[in-house]
Parts: sequence; C-alpha cells; structure tokens
Amino acid sequence: MRIVITGGAGFIGSNTAAHFLAEGHEIIVIDDLSRPGSEVNLAWLFEMDPNLAFYQIDMRDYAALRQALDKVKPIDILFHFAAQVAVTTSVSDPRLDFSVNALGTFNVLEAVRTLNLDPVILFTSTNKVYGALESIVVIEDETRYRYRDLEKGVPETTPLDFYSPYGCSKGAADQYVHDYGRIYGLKTIVFRNSCIYGPRQFGVEDQGWLAWFIIAALKGRDITIYGNGKQVRDILHVSDLIRAMAAACRQEAAYGGIFNMGGGPQNSISVWTEFSPILEKLLGRKLDISRASWRPGDQNIYISDTTKARQVLEWKPKFSVRDGIQDLFQWVSSNLEIIG
Repeated sequence: MRIVITGGAGFIGSNTAAHFLAEGHEIIVIDDLSRPGSEVNLAWLFEMDPNLAFYQIDMRDYAALRQALDKVKPIDILFHFAAQVAVTTSVSDPRLDFSVNALGTFNVLEAVRTLNLDPVILFTSTNKVYGALESIVVIEDETRYRYRDLEKGVPETTPLDFYSPYGCSKGAADQYVHDYGRIYGLKTIVFRNSCIYGPRQFGVEDQGWLAWFIIAALKGRDITIYGNGKQVRDILHVSDLIRAMAAACRQEAAYGGIFNMGGGPQNSISVWTEFSPILEKLLGRKLDISRASWRPGDQNIYISDTTKARQVLEWKPKFSVRDGIQDLFQWVSSNLEIIG
C-alpha cells in the first residue's frame, strides 16, 4: 500500500511509519519538523528506508499540501496526525492552535475531496472533546479519582463539550472529519485518543506527561505536579494504538466511525500518586517535586470506554501499565544523548 502520514516525524507518526515500513509498504511523510525530536525521528526513518519520501510542509499551507498529495497519488491510507498538541500552548496562542488543528485538518479534507482521492483517512482526535465532564459524579479515593457510575469509562455517546482552545480546535477538526465522511463519502475514521506513550516520545511538560516525567527524572530536571497528583488517565502504549489503527483501516465496518481509544480501566493510573512509586523503583531513588495549582482544562479523571473498538476492531491492548512504563523508561535511558 501507499500510505501518507501527516506529522509523520512525530511520536505517533514515526512509530506508525516504522510499523508499515517493516511490513513493506510505501510511506510518504509530511511534517513541518517544528516539534522537538522530529528531526531525530525522521533520521531514524531514513535509516530504515533511505528512499523514504518526505515533504516538509506546514499544514496551514493548502497549496503546498494539495500539490504534494497530487504528486504522490494514488493513496491507500492517509493518517492525519499533524497537530498543535498542548493545551497550554492553545491558551497562550489560540490563533496558532486553531490554524494548525482546525484549518490544517480542513486543508487535508479539501485536498482529498478536490483531487478525487479515495484513501482511508484516519484522524487522531482527543478525549478533550468531552470537556470537563462536570455532570459525571467523581469520587476521590486515597491515591486516585474514580467514576461513581462509569465502570467501563467514558463512551462515544457522551455529549461533546469542547473545553480550552485546544479542545475547540481538535473538536472542530473531529467533526469536520466525521461529516466529510457523511456528506462527501470519504472513508473517514476518528480515534479520540487518551494518553498514548512509548518509545520516540520526546515529552515536554505540557504534553506527553509519562515521557516528560521519565526524561526529567533521568536528566535531573525540576518536576512540578499540577493539582494533587491524583488525576487519573488511561494510558495506551503506541504499539497497541498502531495495531488498532491498522485494524480499523482494514475493516469497512470502521469507516465513518468514531472510536474512543485508550487503555481503558485496566490500564489506568494516577499521574503521580500511583505513577511515582513505579518510576522511583525504576530509578532506584526518591524524587523531589514541587507543586502548583491545577491547569486550565485538566480533567481530574478521564478513562476511555473502549468497548466499541474492542468489538468492531476485534482489538485489545497487550501492554500492561508496568510493562509499558518499563519499556518507555528503557528507551529514554538508552537515548538520553538524543533527547534535548
């Protein structure tokens, strides 16, 4: 197959590219290389395939994007990962956030439509489209928050309530992708991702928290915990995400679908009170931290109900919380020299 990956030099993009390259597919990477670590990831991909096709394009540049897609057609799959990914950045620069996430996604859809391309389009959205989930009753326990009534987590039927500029821009893109499937017959799939983690994740403080804590701990950087540290997220190893995406692209039943994608209740962990003992055991020492107030749009708990993905895609995660964190820790430990 011929596969285009926007944001293909990013964390999810480079891992996805490597997966499909290993299967013998032709990969075209589109990336503006603005994300820290993207040039390192791109070099890694070129080591795998020196003939890899790469286009350095800003997703806001419709003409350049359309020209590139026209040049590489026909296209079997288009993974759209390119995005502004941090809530904090969206608050400080909402115009940038909107233009990259909402307009950039619209540019992808319009290029596909006007060029009469017919790929499967898989877009990675976010759990932030559900907002603060203030109507859901949450219980505070000793080490974590938990839902009182949602045993399986948040389902796709939950009303949308975009929160923060990031939630708005990704939510708008989410709905455009879904509606282009309905109105124009494009083969679209939306994955509303929870916390994805794994090798080649150059985490920073405002995005990629698992990687950021591990990198900061190993490099001796200051660690700040926002809120009380009991915030809960379901985490999913990037290899498990890629298996789900590959399964979705193979099944017509997934076209037009929206899937909550994460580790689910069995792969949930609180961001500090439960994560720090695992990290400190791997480090062999205690960590000093500082604390600060909650950040805008930060949910005290989010766990994905992945029932739909499990049923439609016949998929479930393979990595446990501990095994996945150990895998990421080992990758960071072995690659400190390339991590800024």
